Amino acid sequence: MHVAHLSLADFRSYARAEVPLDPGVTVFVGPNGQGKTNLVEAVGYLATLGSHRVAADAPLVRLGAERSVVRAQVVQGDRQQLVELEINPGRANRARINRSSQVRPRDVLGILRSVLFAPEDLALVKGDPGERRRFLDELVTARAPRLAGVRADYERVLKQRNTLLKSAALARRHGSRAAAGTGGRTGGADLSTLDVWDQHLARAGSEVLAQRLDLVAALQPLADKAYEQLAPGGGPVGLEYRSSVGDGLTAGATGREDLYVRLLEALGEARKQEIERGVTLVGPHRDDLVLKLGPLPAKGYASHGESWSYALALRLASYDLLCSDGREPVLVLDDVFAELDTRRRERLAELVAPGEQVLVTAAVDDDVPGVLVGTRFAVQDGTVRRS
Repeated sequence: MHVAHLSLADFRSYARAEVPLDPGVTVFVGPNGQGKTNLVEAVGYLATLGSHRVAADAPLVRLGAERSVVRAQVVQGDRQQLVELEINPGRANRARINRSSQVRPRDVLGILRSVLFAPEDLALVKGDPGERRRFLDELVTARAPRLAGVRADYERVLKQRNTLLKSAALARRHGSRAAAGTGGRTGGADLSTLDVWDQHLARAGSEVLAQRLDLVAALQPLADKAYEQLAPGGGPVGLEYRSSVGDGLTAGATGREDLYVRLLEALGEARKQEIERGVTLVGPHRDDLVLKLGPLPAKGYASHGESWSYALALRLASYDLLCSDGREPVLVLDDVFAELDTRRRERLAELVAPGEQVLVTAAVDDDVPGVLVGTRFAVQDGTVRRS
């Protein structure tokens, strides 16, 4: 798989940009702040419907513009598809495939697959659980785009349930005489519907949880292998899924129906506390992926270099897993070499160089290892020029 052409309109710093791309290695070189990352960010957005730099869409639209458009010609074997996303902050985004009538943005998921390495990846090891949940969910969706709908259902139900719980909590704080949690109405919050929301949340949540468990099991040997390649003798690494539902959940051994029942039971046990606090305390949105290096958790114990190796190993494992599905993703390395010591820089370059398409950004040519020989673009003052 590779991107043959990338088009941008009012995306980030670009009023317009037309960038023809070849298979193999392409390096975008230029001083910081000139727009190199904006190019590869656009590729990542087409693949995931999200940015690795910001959580909201508004910063993706050029100052003074109402919307931005990202378009790419994607080649997979003998097949070519033109995928387009129109980004409309505050309104629904739009999507087109092969210039046909509009489709839902999530319908473009799977046309382009990418694995992105970036300085922000250090947060996978050192950051909050939300970073690791996002990593898992994006990889799940890359493998099976239909599961984007399951995630959307879960988030919708979670929002509705939290609204109900928040109303109940506010009513309690204002001295409502109605007893919360007994199936009655508390200050306008009809808690009799909570059982229904529990069932919806458990049904969607059990699917999300099952997919994450399967993914962690598949990633484990690949991450261990990748870490050994980057830091020989420094492992082993261990991936442990820690669920708010309880311990003992494993891929295969815990079926979806069992997960559904366990989620329902956990929600029932937490109900009193949830009503008091006004928020859902049980479910995949509260889970974490614990990364271990040897017997210890990497977070808090791994050195800076070990943390970098771990983050890179997770990305390499993701790439290997997607390749095993039969569709090699585009590899994106956004200013990552400047963050690495010479040994890790050379090892990473050797591992990614054989990729069908590798997109690299760097401030100076010297940051890019010699093994990554390919097309060069100079990026400066909003222009992208083949050098």
